[in-house]
Amino acid sequence: MAAKMFLFVLLQTLIQYPQMVGDGLDEATRARMELRAKLLDREMTRLLQELEQNSLERSARAWRALLWAALQQEHFWALAVVLGLLLWLWFVCRRGSHQPGNNGEEEEEEEDGEDNEDVCEEEEEEEEAAPFETALRRALAHPVKWPVQDLKRGCEDTTVLMGHFTFVFGHLFSDGSYPVPQQAIGVGSAFEGWTPWEEDVVYCVLVPLTPPPGHTFHLEMDTSGRIPGRNFFIRVEPVCTCPREQQDENVLCSLHHPEEEQRRNEEPNFLNTLCTGSYLDVEKTARWFYQLVRAAWPALPQSHSWRLVLLPSSRCCKFKVTRGGESLTVELLFGVQVGNSDIYVSSQPTEALFTPSTMWPETYAVAEMRFFSHIANQAPRDSQHLKCLQLLAHVLVGIGFSTYTMKTIVMHLLNTMPLSLWGRRQVLRRLGDTMEYLRGSLEDKRLDHFVVGNQRFPQEILLPPDVKTAEPPNLFHRLAQDPAAHTQAMMEYPELRDRIERIFLYGQ
Repeated sequence: MAAKMFLFVLLQTLIQYPQMVGDGLDEATRARMELRAKLLDREMTRLLQELEQNSLERSARAWRALLWAALQQEHFWALAVVLGLLLWLWFVCRRGSHQPGNNGEEEEEEEDGEDNEDVCEEEEEEEEAAPFETALRRALAHPVKWPVQDLKRGCEDTTVLMGHFTFVFGHLFSDGSYPVPQQAIGVGSAFEGWTPWEEDVVYCVLVPLTPPPGHTFHLEMDTSGRIPGRNFFIRVEPVCTCPREQQDENVLCSLHHPEEEQRRNEEPNFLNTLCTGSYLDVEKTARWFYQLVRAAWPALPQSHSWRLVLLPSSRCCKFKVTRGGESLTVELLFGVQVGNSDIYVSSQPTEALFTPSTMWPETYAVAEMRFFSHIANQAPRDSQHLKCLQLLAHVLVGIGFSTYTMKTIVMHLLNTMPLSLWGRRQVLRRLGDTMEYLRGSLEDKRLDHFVVGNQRFPQEILLPPDVKTAEPPNLFHRLAQDPAAHTQAMMEYPELRDRIERIFLYGQ
């Protein structure tokens, strides 16, 4: 209101005291101008009263009257000033209508009743946002439609199924001539609480193996360096069981009874069935597990209503059970625990084109699964870190970056920033942080492994001492060695960023 009153006072001054266009005005003209000035003064008074009553319609008519009077005076400079002031006033009013204080109610409705303090914080974050996040905010025209996947039910069904398998396995090998499969541990994206947007989710489990009586597993690290990462050979060694002979006459020590060792070598047993030389063989063990699953299936209660289909694989046992339109795909890895830690050597494949069948890569799947459980116990209920990871995995289709690369970056961020910053309203910022982390890693040609050598890894997750102190493997070692691969990755980075923007723009 004060701005409008100032405008009219200025307008009144311009009309009452017009600039002279000549020195030769006669008395009649002067009298006519004074009369018009008085009329305009009365008109101005009436206009101010109307403004105080906030009558927009009457004010508009008053404006037209003033403008017409100014036009009759033929003071074109005054008219130009009036038009300029009108434009200025319109701009001020329009700008005021877009201030945060005017749309606070709309902010609250869009954010389901969140308070004004959160709105202010979000606006401050938007001002400080990285260019990538700013672009995403502009693209946020429709809400993202997250896929609905009942991972919890699938994990529970898989756990129950593997529990039944383990129970039957225990009875099959009660004689102690073969390794004993232990309770399966759910690992991988599904058991971590996220998974790429796929129709058929694969539920991965790790089955630890313990050596049969009279034998032990000794881990030998591969030092050749031909295959990236930490890889091991599992040497099977005989141990003395003489103290047990006094309790069980059927148990003979293979070290002190050579004839017993000779007899065992002539019969199908653990050493000549699952080993190559003195080392446990991955591929032979995989074939053995296929036979176990096929033999144990009829004894399971699921066999009465589900159908078992074995799927081909050389380093693991993969199968699917179906019932009507339902299906459950399980990938069964097997391995040996490293000490009493959450680290195992397993049958998972390596990055190399050819991996010796006696080589077992060190896996951190159990430790990573426990890390996500640790985060879930500490994060707020509305934390969106799993949905961020799910979205990133979805947009990787057709691009050279692996899902494990994006998972590693997200784990680094989760471990270094407050979990309160992963709420629903911070999704865009966290995606922006992830992309900036990826860009920096690509430029440096280095992405450190999350578990190995991480001094900030949660202490409640057990790691062997050498894993804690080891040099972190570089997940981008191939980019550092192959300039063409690095160039390709740098070209694919903008495409990955654009895909995320399109997800928020079109909701798919």
